[in-house]
Amino acid sequence: MTDLLRKPTAATGKVHDITRLSARGTQSPDWDYVGFGLYHLSAGDVVKEHTGENEVILVLVEGKAEITANGQSFGEMGDRMSVFEKTPPHCLYTANETSWSAKATTNCVLAVCAAPGIGQHQTRRLGPEGIELTLRGKGQNTRYINNIAMEGRDVADHLLVTEVFTPAGNWSSYPSHRHDEDDYPNMTYLEETYYHRLNPGQGFGIQRVYTEDGELDETMAVKDGDVVLVPRGHHPCGTPYGYEMYYLNVMAGPLRKWRFKNDPDHDWIAQKDAV
Repeated sequence: MTDLLRKPTAATGKVHDITRLSARGTQSPDWDYVGFGLYHLSAGDVVKEHTGENEVILVLVEGKAEITANGQSFGEMGDRMSVFEKTPPHCLYTANETSWSAKATTNCVLAVCAAPGIGQHQTRRLGPEGIELTLRGKGQNTRYINNIAMEGRDVADHLLVTEVFTPAGNWSSYPSHRHDEDDYPNMTYLEETYYHRLNPGQGFGIQRVYTEDGELDETMAVKDGDVVLVPRGHHPCGTPYGYEMYYLNVMAGPLRKWRFKNDPDHDWIAQKDAV
């Protein structure tokens, strides 16, 4: 199995624990920015973490939990019991060198999105207020976005976080694009993770991660709960008829801006759709 595809390591507790060190591998030797953790909690379970050198955005993917961060209680957060309700997620930002805790009040899926922090932002709620489901693309490239913490919201030092819902039979992160060079304003270097969910849960999707020179070219069948690492290159994904796809994106790099270039072979699609 490619080291870009990460399977859940357990059924309960912390099922994903992707750190900047554990993400380094044969295809990602210089992974320096993105961390991603995921908890599957039952009602009454309590988890606590210290952020250390990372800033963190907590995303209540499913279920509800009482959240405390940096000494502040934010009460019960969460609303949707299934991510495929597509309602705006409850999210919370906390800076580096702080602590947070979560006590699940229902069965709960809690994502921990992390990147190096420099202490320029304060602990605060990021959603559901300020997050609105928006349409992107057309035809079989249609998908729907919940922008949690993208460039337009000045809420983090390095983190960029968004949710994407891709209808059955459609493609997403397409036309193929990359953001693997530190060449602003033409492109920004951003590492990225995709946390995938499928509905119904026995489904699968496809994600390809490749460079134009062919040095990296991996095509993966992703199942419900898998994570894909994108250290560089293009990274389109799609879902077959009968199964809708959700993914939670975490991006980070030296500059908190999202600038990308389409694969020249497929850029004509973007140009056609722009007319």
